[in-house]
Amino acid sequence: MGEQNDPIAELRNASKHYGDVIAADNVSLTIHRGEFLSFLGPSGCGKTTALRMLAGFEVPTSGDVLLDGQRVNDLPPYRRPINMVFQHYALFPHLSVFDNIAYGLRQQRPRLPKAQIARAVDKALETVRLPNYGKRRIHEMSGGQQQRVALARAIVNEPKLLLLDEPMAALDKKLRRDMQIELQTLQRQLGITFVLVTHDQEEALSMSDRICVMQGGKIVQIGSPRALYDNPSTRYVADFVGKTNFFEGMVTATGDSCQIRVAGFNLSANAPRALAIGQTASLCLRPEQIALQRNPSSEDRITIPVTIAARIFLGEHTEYLVKNADLGAFLVLVPRQAEAVEGGFEPGQMAQASWRDGVGLILGND
Repeated sequence: MGEQNDPIAELRNASKHYGDVIAADNVSLTIHRGEFLSFLGPSGCGKTTALRMLAGFEVPTSGDVLLDGQRVNDLPPYRRPINMVFQHYALFPHLSVFDNIAYGLRQQRPRLPKAQIARAVDKALETVRLPNYGKRRIHEMSGGQQQRVALARAIVNEPKLLLLDEPMAALDKKLRRDMQIELQTLQRQLGITFVLVTHDQEEALSMSDRICVMQGGKIVQIGSPRALYDNPSTRYVADFVGKTNFFEGMVTATGDSCQIRVAGFNLSANAPRALAIGQTASLCLRPEQIALQRNPSSEDRITIPVTIAARIFLGEHTEYLVKNADLGAFLVLVPRQAEAVEGGFEPGQMAQASWRDGVGLILGND
């Protein structure tokens, strides 16, 4: 990842309006040289608009876009040191793989020698692990191979910034996972700054140096994957970044350790934002913070009886949907090793769900 004091691109109070619709609302963000940054959020949150303003496909209604410290609002996309990989790759079906990758190089003025173009294309194909594929037609390539061709076309010009607009949305789960690893490797190998747009939280968590979570055209939190997962600042972020359970209650004490009254329990946890006594809030517990046992734990833990409602085996762990008369339904993730010790549970069986008081976060319901 690039140095924190070495920005390659910035959005400064950038907004984009389409009539009465505000697609991006006063977005300010510094992108560091050499980092892998992701915009994460649901459809319509503004992430693609932010990406398109960086690329030059959209001009901010107000605010500025900067590249290497220079304002580029009026600079067209083809004049920016940026390339983009689109969701559906946008490859030319009538051209060979070689000609698709060489297309951008052939548009440069003054014209590049044919031998130089050929060397650059061959190097790009080697980089994306498609050597000797130059003569293939696009329709002869699989989805994963087409994505690599799109990547090769994007990196052959050696851009300072590579923008990725949900490039793995059309791939199956296993291939998407393989391509996530390849993209990370490629980014480290090339040293190019990558900016990814995705609605897939797992994709953002597994690939990014930093994640920019968006909602309603605004940035609501920026941080490392671990920081966002462990310390979300709002219920929205906690709900969008990873799986979580919310137990609603009322704040009964504030200070270094906040307390919330939930279904007859006074529970303690940290609160990332100031809360008031009497305020409605939620205890946020990740499914892996909860244990599932047949007998009540002897440890100093919050323990409640539950009924197993559903069981999903996921290989490395099992996901249980459990129900409690007061707390309702919630998720518990049991690692394979823990389940081997305790034994698995079947729907309809009774169990004890427990967690250590103090874990989780107390978040306002706004």
